[in-house]
Amino acid sequence: MELTLLLRKTMDDNGLDQMSFAKAIDVKQTQVNDWLESRSKPNYDNLRLIAKKFNLDGNVLLDIEKYDKGQNKFTNVELFAGAGGLALGLEQAGFINMLANDFDKDSCNTLKYNRPEWNVVCEPIETLADKNLLELLNLKEGELDLLSGGYPCQSFSYAGKRLGLNDVRGTMFYYYAKVLKQLKPKMFLAENVKGLVSHDGGKTLKTMIDVFEEIGYKIQYKILNAWDYGVAEKRERVVIVGIRKDLDVSFSYPVPHSYKPVLRDVLKDVPKSEGASYPQKKKQVFDLVPPGGCWRDLPENVARDYMKGSYNLGGGKTGMARRISWDEPSLAILCSPCMKQTDRCHPEETRPFTVRESARIQSFPDEWQFSGNMGSQYKQIGNAVPVNLAKEIGLAIIKTLKEIK
Repeated sequence: MELTLLLRKTMDDNGLDQMSFAKAIDVKQTQVNDWLESRSKPNYDNLRLIAKKFNLDGNVLLDIEKYDKGQNKFTNVELFAGAGGLALGLEQAGFINMLANDFDKDSCNTLKYNRPEWNVVCEPIETLADKNLLELLNLKEGELDLLSGGYPCQSFSYAGKRLGLNDVRGTMFYYYAKVLKQLKPKMFLAENVKGLVSHDGGKTLKTMIDVFEEIGYKIQYKILNAWDYGVAEKRERVVIVGIRKDLDVSFSYPVPHSYKPVLRDVLKDVPKSEGASYPQKKKQVFDLVPPGGCWRDLPENVARDYMKGSYNLGGGKTGMARRISWDEPSLAILCSPCMKQTDRCHPEETRPFTVRESARIQSFPDEWQFSGNMGSQYKQIGNAVPVNLAKEIGLAIIKTLKEIK
């Protein structure tokens, strides 16, 4: 069905005229009229919203091969997608998500709710990696622009000086590499915890690079701090980028922003949501901590009682009894909002950040809804790549893709 006919049918089925249809998808009536008269076409975001508002089959409405041909859109497949921070940021940069995979049901439901047009495959990566993905996605080898995702960091058994793909079987990295080998995209993006760089004396990362090179990619990596890219959070991640060796192009990481947001910049008018709370005894301790302070600001007897054996250990331990101030970024948002060793207390109220406050700090838009119970929502947000950081990386990757002849 042609796009104009599908739009007309959608309006008729829902009893809408041009004005009410335009209002429903937040565009001008003149734009709708132009679409129906084939003077212009709705962009990807327009189509995504139409699919969501009117419960349409996104795969039909967003016929990637036909609709986006020649319109400077790029395709990506995402593994370990979680709640979609990386995938959403890449979409904002200009990528069309062809498949998003995760095994966690709540994360998959989050993706399906917010992006009904995405092809969300909720199954273990071990199962997905065994499928004929080229056939499933109707792609030729090497046609996909980008494979993305953040696999868990795991140790390997070092039998020799240089390990190959077969030597890392049983790890999540193996399945990421297996999909990479099958699809052979122009580029890939893998993000991970900062500690991967030094994990097992650097051997783990070296093995990953060796395998990527064996598959046919030029590799570079760099630690990026989300605070440098429009995120009110100190969150460092290692970002690995690969370019297929037959492509004569280069990649440059995004340049840090001069503007670096703090909590007061992002925690304005946050929608009400669920949030964890402190037990009364812990709340009484935090009531004594000023904004920007930690256990060091407590009376010695209170600090000793609260920290127990940790009080006499070396190190800064500044994450304990930590209250963030309005004029600084948050420490990295974690999967659990009130772990004793890594507290992040609200600047004014004696409580952890709520679900929606945590999402704001991670630069998720307010309309991005999370499925599952409160604990699951916190976990999804804590595991996510900050959206703004993902977008900046995506824009840098697109700049490279545009250079490919």
